[in-house]
Amino acid sequence: MMPRFVVVPAVPKETGSMRIGSRFYCTTAPIDFNIYDSEAQCRLPDTFPDRGDADKACKQLNTASLQRMINESVYASSP
Repeated sequence: MMPRFVVVPAVPKETGSMRIGSRFYCTTAPIDFNIYDSEAQCRLPDTFPDRGDADKACKQLNTASLQRMINESVYASSP
């Protein structure tokens, strides 16, 4: 079973640009990490500078999601 939440690299943010000759190059901020919700198919707004922090938050979200699913199935199967 695929986990609902997974860690993905954040989209780099453009912090400016520089020109060398006739070309422009954008400078980007260091890559952070986001958590992707595979059920809603979107990135969560939280950004983590360290993958370890993102992994820890992701594990907590997956545990809470799994616990909710278990509780819902118990209530659904009770008469």
